[in-house]
Amino acid sequence: MSRTRKVAATAALLAGALALTACSTNREEATGGGGGSCDTSKGTLVVGFIAPLSGSLSALGLGMKNSTDLAVNQANQNCTVPGYRLALQAEDDQATAQIAGQAATKLASDPNVVGVIGTLNSSTAQSAAPILANKKIVEISPANTNPALTQGDNYQSAPSRPNATYFRTATTDAIQGPFAAQYMVQKAGKKNIAVIDDGKTYGAGLASQFATEAEKLGATVVAREKVGEKDTDFSGVIAKIRPTNPDAVYYGGEYPVAGPLSKQLADAGLNIPLMGGDGIVDKTYVSLGGREGDLATNVGAPPEQLPSAKAFIDAYAAAGYSEPFSAYGALTYDAANVLIQGVAKAVGNGTFSDATRDGLISAVQATNLQGATGAISFDQYGDTTNKVLTVYSVQGGEFKPLETGTYPAS
Repeated sequence: MSRTRKVAATAALLAGALALTACSTNREEATGGGGGSCDTSKGTLVVGFIAPLSGSLSALGLGMKNSTDLAVNQANQNCTVPGYRLALQAEDDQATAQIAGQAATKLASDPNVVGVIGTLNSSTAQSAAPILANKKIVEISPANTNPALTQGDNYQSAPSRPNATYFRTATTDAIQGPFAAQYMVQKAGKKNIAVIDDGKTYGAGLASQFATEAEKLGATVVAREKVGEKDTDFSGVIAKIRPTNPDAVYYGGEYPVAGPLSKQLADAGLNIPLMGGDGIVDKTYVSLGGREGDLATNVGAPPEQLPSAKAFIDAYAAAGYSEPFSAYGALTYDAANVLIQGVAKAVGNGTFSDATRDGLISAVQATNLQGATGAISFDQYGDTTNKVLTVYSVQGGEFKPLETGTYPAS
């Protein structure tokens, strides 16, 4: 059972919104329309959510949950789905594929679940997506970046969409990895790079994409090493890469390993920058040992620099959430609104049932709207057409954006 939390009022958006916890579930139902002025006579529809809400990656997952909650509350305030109240049901997958599969099975068993926002990790999506697809339940991820999720294992030579129900508002590592390599080699001038990853779907895939492009650009990958996602002592791998004289390290993985790895590199006398992907872009990275000058890429443009994201940022702050929206907040908010708008279109003046699901899939596929992160639409694979990424650097103890752009497809 999740805690009951009052949602602070915001002008024209969140006034009077109140999250109510439903017994024996993780469901939070919000009243809408200024204390009940919306017609909710048709009942409650559930927006599912799967991400890590506890454990080492909870800083990202909680920001995602809150951003989904905000979108649900606003939809209830605006009577977006005629005749229905929306409720958020958040499931904690603990960044573990097996638990994510169990969460997907739980949500898929409820006929009132219209769709699912999540997951955070690509490995958890591999478990959850097929389960949800089997029940024709739309899933929209704001954070999964492994290309195979939308284009299959042979995405480089013969792309084929595995699940028509799966979409994402984050661009893929087929773009992010080369984008990072382009900056590291051509802008930062690094020519001898050690590449390390955690062996997981996201980390290994991203590191591979980076290494391939870095070598195309003339750099030498002087070492390829792996660590465990729960490792804390990296002296062994550091001893292996030291003789190769790297001038930078690229790490494929997330901040619980990347932060300590960066610190231990410096402690061992390797005062070279560590670069990673979107999985390390959180202030926790610095608190765990990330150093000034370390680099990372993140999907999308910095929300603080986007006029389109101002309303989201202001409403999030006014809602009084305990946690920041973090790296994926704006992308999550957009994902939730895509789902909600799709539900409104598919339901129309009728009622929601299993017969509505095909129409909902089609409505999400046809998305064309302006969100916090800009224009939102999907290609034939369910991938976002927004290929923008940003390079960040640790400055003054936090990640600061350096430049925003995209990597042209080769």
